[in-house]
Amino acid sequence: MGVWSNLFGQKTENRAEAPSDEWNPPAPRLTFPVEERAGATVMQPADWPGWPDGWETQWDGPSGFGTLVDTAWTCLDLNASVLASLPIYHVQRDRIVAPTPWMIDPDPEVYSDWSEFANELFWDFQMGEAFLFAADFDRGYPSRMRVIPPWLVTPEWEDGQVGSRRTYRIGALDVTDQILHLRYRSRFDRLRGIGPLEAGGARMVAARVLSRYVTEIAETGGRPIYWLEVEKKLTKPEADDLLEQWVESRARNLGKPAVMSGGATLGNMPIPSAKDMALVELAQFTDSRIAVMLGVPPFLAGLPSGGDSMTYSNVSSLFDFHDRSSLRPKARRVLSALSNWALPGSSRVEMNRDEYTRPAPLERAQYYTQLHSIQAISPEEVRTMERLHGDVAPSALTGGTDS
Repeated sequence: MGVWSNLFGQKTENRAEAPSDEWNPPAPRLTFPVEERAGATVMQPADWPGWPDGWETQWDGPSGFGTLVDTAWTCLDLNASVLASLPIYHVQRDRIVAPTPWMIDPDPEVYSDWSEFANELFWDFQMGEAFLFAADFDRGYPSRMRVIPPWLVTPEWEDGQVGSRRTYRIGALDVTDQILHLRYRSRFDRLRGIGPLEAGGARMVAARVLSRYVTEIAETGGRPIYWLEVEKKLTKPEADDLLEQWVESRARNLGKPAVMSGGATLGNMPIPSAKDMALVELAQFTDSRIAVMLGVPPFLAGLPSGGDSMTYSNVSSLFDFHDRSSLRPKARRVLSALSNWALPGSSRVEMNRDEYTRPAPLERAQYYTQLHSIQAISPEEVRTMERLHGDVAPSALTGGTDS
């Protein structure tokens, strides 16, 4: 357990017996310190004073995780869930070999399997940065690891100068040699990573405000679309009294027509449709832009495609585009860094993304058969393309285990 035990302490039967100097994790920081954004102009617009009380009209970047709009949550979950479900395998000198224990379960005390660990890892990575903490080592390489919440880790410049070596602390403990820092978008002058939602904060604010607006319309039935007009000028007490009488009268006489006298008239305006009141087109556009920022085609997030009706062919193409443009870069970035950190130079961990988009086995077999008939490919090359080399290749590629 080592450092991890020092960080969070061991469980005790009596909490009063716990060491008095036990370190407690700090509360989450809501914003990044200004000095960590050195060299970048970060503009936060002031709240418009006309917003109703309680409306959140600022996006706090990575700290806004708890206030994600449903579209952002859907897209983050789709990417993380797909990547976490794909089988990984251990490659050594271009041959598939038996996986190391952490490829099956990085930490049995925390995770049920690799997929739970990978889901958390890719969630944090998409939010801007992910931290892996090596809880134990074997022959100089991490043998047990956990995903650490970014707010818990404090990165610093080693000598206080921007661009020098990064060091990392958890509380008062230096964990530089036990941390892998994965940044979605890195900059030379920034200690922390930058995520797509941080760059698109205005979209998140717009989506959240629109969602709140629609919710209040549903809760209150919308704003009144009529008004009382009186010929003479009223004082404030007179206007308040007239309004109260009108409200009380309408409450007592539901379903009956109104009676106006004394020069008072009732003005009204055309009733807008529910679609117009909810600003559906604007909300769909905003949600589509959030999906695109997270690398998800809007159709896959349940948003309108904006074109003709979708067929099997173009839906399949969307999945292929999603894999090539979004999932592949994310998987390669994360697994390449993980391999360099946790495996010897001749080894690496790879992900079988073909399970997400590749054709069915029958279609692939027909393709290979045609190539073999013109002597363009050999059975050995087919086995290479299908990653069937090695004693444990078939079970590794399907996520199974040898029995």
